[in-house]
Amino acid sequence: MARGISQRELRNDNGEIMRRLDKGETFVVTRNGTPVGELAPLRGRRFVTAEAAPAIFQGAPAVDLVKLRVDLDEVASQSARPLA
Repeated sequence: MARGISQRELRNDNGEIMRRLDKGETFVVTRNGTPVGELAPLRGRRFVTAEAAPAIFQGAPAVDLVKLRVDLDEVASQSARPLA
């Protein structure tokens, strides 16, 4: 659940708010009691350890290596010759 913070609180306590964003907390910013925006942590930059990676991909479909090679050949040259 997002915690409401005022525009003034955002200005005065921005360092603490940034630390809490780093920890995953989300905020709804208000001005004169009216919600005007949301601050949320970016999710795309999560670090995944090598130990955790297998669990993330558990249950994913198997890779068809023949189809993968065909798909790669369609978009990239597999030739060992230099282009120029």
